[in-house]
Amino acid sequence: MEQQAVALDYQAVLEQVAADVAPLIGSGRPAAYIPALAGVDPGRFGMAVADLHGTVHGVGDWRRPFSAQSITKVFTLALVLAAGGDALWRRVGREPSGNPFNSLVQLEYENGIPRNPFINAGALVVTDALQTLTGDASSELLEFLREESGNPELGFDAEVAASEAAHGDRNAALAHFMASYGNIAGPVPALLDHYFWQCSIEMSCADLTLAARFLARHGLRADGSRLLSRSEAKQINAVMLTCGTYDAAGEFAHRVGLPGKSGVGGGIVAVVPGRCTLCVWSPGLDERGNSVAGVAALDRFTTLTGLSVF
Repeated sequence: MEQQAVALDYQAVLEQVAADVAPLIGSGRPAAYIPALAGVDPGRFGMAVADLHGTVHGVGDWRRPFSAQSITKVFTLALVLAAGGDALWRRVGREPSGNPFNSLVQLEYENGIPRNPFINAGALVVTDALQTLTGDASSELLEFLREESGNPELGFDAEVAASEAAHGDRNAALAHFMASYGNIAGPVPALLDHYFWQCSIEMSCADLTLAARFLARHGLRADGSRLLSRSEAKQINAVMLTCGTYDAAGEFAHRVGLPGKSGVGGGIVAVVPGRCTLCVWSPGLDERGNSVAGVAALDRFTTLTGLSVF
């Protein structure tokens, strides 16, 4: 979809959005099941927009790093598609799961093939594919994010990675179960290590809007080189729209009308193809793991601007 090039005062829009959602900031609860995230101040809020040329506008805590968590799954998927094309889709589906992001339920009767690349089982398969391709999945991902965001200081949060590893029995179960069906190529312990490090990467709203621009630019990287074909960029945006916010993707599409990917660190990245990327962060989560104020802010943004894929 190509947007009409109507000039928008993004800064004014963001300031209006922040004012409108202010009563919701602090609602919900941080991700208590990861102890390193449980103590994050739920009163934080930041939001940023990056246009196709890399100009960024922001409000609130838009430059404050936070745990990107599952948002990183978008970038791992892009790297695997860039290297291997459609081969990945034989190992992971493209359908909404309808179950919590760490559910084991569907894997057994679907023979170890996860429903989509954004639930934990699917993300483990994608990380395994990147590990097979590169030998160091988490470092490959971090280097890509540094290049696309223009921030060489991006890094892992060792405390968060250790916290996830210490409480990662469900992810280990998912990985071993898929390995029993032959859908994990490498050693499970190494896969889990890279997966936990991947989720621990800290980024700000500014970093994430810039890093995700290739999805608004139909596959073109920050330096103008092509990472993905237009079709592959479309595929990622489509799966983000239908599967990017856990088992609340239908509600998110209904309210926001954009491809989006959330993380339990409280961040959400959204894409307006042909126009801009957005990121919002507020750590208070709803019962499905999505930022309460973040979803409301994106809803308000699309209402104010008319920027939507619908």
